[in-house]
Amino acid sequence: MKKPVVSKEVLLPFILITSLFALWGFANAVTDPMVQAFKKVLELSNSQAAWVQMAFYGGYFCMALPAALFVRKYSYKVGVLIGLALYAGGALLFYPAAITEQFWFFCLGLYILTFGLAFLETTANPYILAMGDKSTATQRLNLAQAFNPLGLILGLVVAQQFILKKLQSDNIADFSTLDAAKKVMIRTADLMVIRDPYVILGLVVMAVFVLIVVSKMPQAKDDGEMAPLSATFSSLFQNKNYRNGVISQILYVGAQIMCWTYIYQYAEAIGISSENAANYQFICFILFLIGRAIGTYMLRFMNAGKLLFQFSILAGVCVLTTVFVKGIVGLYALVGISFFMSLMFPTIYGIALEDLDEKESKIGAAGLVMAIVGGALMPKLQGMIIDLGGNAVDDISIMGVSEVNFSFLLPLLCFLFIAYFGRSVAKQA
Repeated sequence: MKKPVVSKEVLLPFILITSLFALWGFANAVTDPMVQAFKKVLELSNSQAAWVQMAFYGGYFCMALPAALFVRKYSYKVGVLIGLALYAGGALLFYPAAITEQFWFFCLGLYILTFGLAFLETTANPYILAMGDKSTATQRLNLAQAFNPLGLILGLVVAQQFILKKLQSDNIADFSTLDAAKKVMIRTADLMVIRDPYVILGLVVMAVFVLIVVSKMPQAKDDGEMAPLSATFSSLFQNKNYRNGVISQILYVGAQIMCWTYIYQYAEAIGISSENAANYQFICFILFLIGRAIGTYMLRFMNAGKLLFQFSILAGVCVLTTVFVKGIVGLYALVGISFFMSLMFPTIYGIALEDLDEKESKIGAAGLVMAIVGGALMPKLQGMIIDLGGNAVDDISIMGVSEVNFSFLLPLLCFLFIAYFGRSVAKQA
């Protein structure tokens, strides 16, 4: 008799845990436009505004390994609850942050929020795998992961319709020229606009927390013995595919966040408002969803390393077009990168862990979650490049293009290394 992917006994727990995949996708998507929003509202430079991503993805880096070690000792349910508590707490901090109007307070909220996301990402995947027969585990996880892009799309819609569309500062050509009283009034109103979706999100997450507390959840637990960390780290470091996989994951996440964050600055340089730029990011997410479906299907027939190599090269071609072809065509190319990025995260993840034993995989997986720190470091560097000529996005020309165009050479370097990684893996087949 064919075993069900999700049995009736665990249907409710499965639905509750699956909702987490959408919740962290939502948080990622709603935060990307905040770099541009805070830049205008608080009159920040591009590199200063990039602290949004530094705080957001830095939280992943700091908490991924502690979360993995915690979950190994305690139950998955406890790990999920801690993740939700941190997620809600960070989101709700936007309320006092808006009152104080301090940028660092907002960043602190995002930092704590992503402590929660690190717990959830480290816990939810193995928890889903444990909710049923091992023979259907992969199907079960793929089903749950399908809800992550839905969270991305919903997050962007909320950012566009309930934040960017309502920001008064975005409708003013030069916010800095206003008198002090007018600035204060607009800044206060705009920070309230930014605050509200996060506060509502925090309340939603609290509701999910309560549902999981009162629901009977499977008591699955990662109960394998913990190998000495020093020996595990040494073994992982000596594994070339894992080592290069972590580097590739750092660079991939960095490239993804750069392309999705600075699409607003790129659009600004060609006269497109933040609200309208969100439409292009929406298309990015749709292409990302389509690309993941097509790429997953192609993996049935192609070597993972070879496909990763090809997608990386094509992403690089799109980046070159973004850099050196000005205007709307360059923006279209920037949007197109998302199609080719779609396959990278899960493929790199799978390749990096492929040759590890079960105990190594537990720590190795945490290392790959920590690699999300690329989303903190690379956008900050790109923001510094965009600021070379001033706080605008097209102050100077570098190699015949504006500094915002030039800054997208950073994702190109990332894709080149990922292509190298894919090529090296393909040669091993």
